[in-house]
Amino acid sequence: MLEELVRISAELRLEKAHECLKDAEIMLAAGSYATCANRSYYCIFHTMQAALTTIGFSSRKHSGSIAEFRKSFVKTGIFSEIHSDIIGEAFNVRTKSDYDIHYVISTSDVEKQAANAKFFLESVEKYIISL
Repeated sequence: MLEELVRISAELRLEKAHECLKDAEIMLAAGSYATCANRSYYCIFHTMQAALTTIGFSSRKHSGSIAEFRKSFVKTGIFSEIHSDIIGEAFNVRTKSDYDIHYVISTSDVEKQAANAKFFLESVEKYIISL
């Protein structure tokens, strides 16, 4: 069983992830695709942070969190390569949507981002609850 402080920290991060997913779904329905991609990525990021909390890892850097999640959870087989692919794709789409003024995300791509964020959150949350 997780230490109480670690459990609370992971739960708070999962709450933030749920909030981001809800925002992504609202933005998708409103047709605000770049914002949906952003919130989908941050749902995944906060979910990764929740998982990393359970192993005592903390980083504010996205690259460090992504690398450690892949090392500690994907390479060990706790989560599949699909999770790693979802992280990479969401990071790339979010970065393009946020910073490249010429990038236009398609409806199907943003729907995929939101669906992937939901899948990622649900699967990682189920794992954390099982600890």
